[in-house]
Amino acid sequence: MPFTEKLLTVLPPIEVAGRHVKRYHVTADPAGIAPDVAKAAYEVLPELLPEPDGTPPVTFVVVHRGNDDGAYVNAYSWVWDNVLHYANAAAGQPVLGCPDRDPTHFVRPELPWIGCVFELPPIQHERDAWVRHMLVPEVPDLAAYLSDTLPEGTTGDRT
Repeated sequence: MPFTEKLLTVLPPIEVAGRHVKRYHVTADPAGIAPDVAKAAYEVLPELLPEPDGTPPVTFVVVHRGNDDGAYVNAYSWVWDNVLHYANAAAGQPVLGCPDRDPTHFVRPELPWIGCVFELPPIQHERDAWVRHMLVPEVPDLAAYLSDTLPEGTTGDRT
C-alpha cells in the first residue's frame, strides 16, 4: 500500500493536572478519533505529565489512531524554560507491549521513540510558537502561545 498522509485535527486546549494542554488528533478516518478512544487517551494523560519546575505549565499532545487496532498518546511538555519533556502511552498494539488489541487499554511502553512520521509535524510548529510567544518577548504571552496551533489539514504536504 502506498504512503498516504493522515488527517490532522486541532481541538481546543484543555487543562489537565494543572497544565494547559494543546491538542492534536491524527487519524486516517474523516470522522476523527472515536470518542471512547479519545476519552481513554485523555484519562492516561496525567501519568505522562512532568512535575512542575517553574516553567509555565504547558503541554501539547498528539493522539493518533492507527490504521489497525493501535492508538497512541504522545505528550510533549515544556520544562526547564526551553526543553521538551516526552512521555507516551499506547493501546491495541501488542508489538509495543500492549496486553491486547483494545484501543482504549493504554499502557506505557518503555521505548525511546518520540513519534512516527504522522505524529511529528506539530513538534516544529510548537517549537517555533514557544520561541515566538514565550522566549522572545520581554513579557511571555501564554494566551498567544495557546492560540497558536498548526493549521488543520494533513500531517504533511505543508509546503
